[in-house]
Amino acid sequence: MMGQTVASWGQQISKEELIFLTPEWKGERFADGRPKVPDSILKRMKLVTHEEAWAVMKGEGYRYQYAEGWQCLINPDSVLVGRAVTATFIPGRPDIHNAIDARGKKAGKRGQNSWPVDLLVKGDVYVVDQFGAHNDGPTIGDNVGNAIFAKSGNGIVYDGAVRDIGGLKELKSFTSFITSYHPSHHNPQGDLNTMLVGINHPTRIKQATVMAGDVVLGRDGAVAFIPAHLAEKVVKTSEIVRLRDMFGHERLREGKYTAGQIDARWSADIEKDFSQWLNAHIDELPVPKEQIQELLKTRTW
Repeated sequence: MMGQTVASWGQQISKEELIFLTPEWKGERFADGRPKVPDSILKRMKLVTHEEAWAVMKGEGYRYQYAEGWQCLINPDSVLVGRAVTATFIPGRPDIHNAIDARGKKAGKRGQNSWPVDLLVKGDVYVVDQFGAHNDGPTIGDNVGNAIFAKSGNGIVYDGAVRDIGGLKELKSFTSFITSYHPSHHNPQGDLNTMLVGINHPTRIKQATVMAGDVVLGRDGAVAFIPAHLAEKVVKTSEIVRLRDMFGHERLREGKYTAGQIDARWSADIEKDFSQWLNAHIDELPVPKEQIQELLKTRTW
């Protein structure tokens, strides 16, 4: 949390600071300054693979946006997509914890683990740096989990242990990525094991850097955090790759081209065939029709 003023500890980042830290985003924002990637992009993101997202981000110089080694709550084959709301916890220290807590109580707040949850809206994903805390670490159980799901309609990315795992699994759409499970609580017998030091500040999730408003893509046991300004490029690149793969596989099954021809840079004749194939199948392909039409406008064959 280097560079923060004392007044920001435990509090939500200011609108001005959030806008300052996300200068590449030129689209709509929430009232607090968080980038608001359109719902249409989030919907299309559900079909993006990690390979596709990683390639785009790496090409743009973003090397630390992918984290693996998770346990997955609910169906491990389901996909989690949404806009990040971040929270950063650190090991508890009574003097600091009590100062942050007293300021929260003056504002009518109770329980630091609920403060970020109160900010969630539909389409958000609660992303928490819980520093991998396990025994006496959980700040999320079935009560907080139900509150998160009611507000966001989504699950969580939580670098730490959750509790009440049976109750959380009753939320059938609570697709979540967690580090571990433990039946303990973060505040046993008044001990202060964790404390909240930042909401929507840049935070670290395992080996990834996460900013509020990033698009979270959780699937196949791993999570990518896509900067808001790259979300549309990731989606469009994925759709092009998806369409080219469908076309190439179909033509290979037909025996029209060899694997060498499809694996190599396509000739002008294959590119022309691809454009004709797109036109012929435009109403049945797993990409929005308007996106295919946009792609065809940019092609010269």
